[in-house]
Amino acid sequence: MPSRPALVRVDRFELPGLEHVAEIVLDRPEAMNAVSTSMAQAIAAATTQVAADESVRCVVLTSSHDRAFCVGADLKERSSFTDADLMEQRPLARAAYGGVLALPVPAIAAVDGFALGGGFELALSCDLVIAGQDALVGLPEVGVGVIPGGGGTQLLVRRVGWSRAARAIFTAERLGAAAALELGAVDEVVPAGTARARALELAATIAANSPVGLRNAKRAMRLGADVDLATGLEVEDACWRATAFSGDRREGVAAFAEKRKPVWPGR
Repeated sequence: MPSRPALVRVDRFELPGLEHVAEIVLDRPEAMNAVSTSMAQAIAAATTQVAADESVRCVVLTSSHDRAFCVGADLKERSSFTDADLMEQRPLARAAYGGVLALPVPAIAAVDGFALGGGFELALSCDLVIAGQDALVGLPEVGVGVIPGGGGTQLLVRRVGWSRAARAIFTAERLGAAAALELGAVDEVVPAGTARARALELAATIAANSPVGLRNAKRAMRLGADVDLATGLEVEDACWRATAFSGDRREGVAAFAEKRKPVWPGR
């Protein structure tokens, strides 16, 4: 009996500078990474694995398909669903998108080709989005009788503002890389086919920094994003305290004084 395909891979690197980077690879190329029930479970499992690995300082989310990051939900599978099936799948889908969003270290999406619907929501769940010039992104759900369900209505608004997100979602518009950059939906556009290489380059830069600092900076930013300023400053203070008395802070100060690269203890 043939083994079931993995659907999602977690790759690690031995190259200097990338040893603390984890790559989560969407690997269902025959379906352009359409998110089936099984793939949703695989994404959730991969993010759980990576989140628990304290050696990881940065995550890059990529695709094994050269023309698609992810085309969204598997509508072929859903076409056979009863209402009960759809309700049963819902928590599995939420766990997949939520797993990416909850990664405790910086996450970068490398988007070449299509990133539509749930595929774009996976990218939006990351902290940074690098897009190839051939990328086509969008949240077209209202055009097929649903709404974004992987965080799109919340994440795009927070990225680009209400009116810009409203236009993108209500029109079900598909945006090329340049238009997405102008909107603020992606952070950088690079030549087609190079988004992964650029994302890994950026991940290496990020991963050179304090793991305690990276985790607590992300935590402060995420928890403080939607509260009033006074509450946000208290969130920041708590995260500052969790960092300031760490071994990383002591090593960072010592390395600066001794004019050398720090060797982070990660605690």
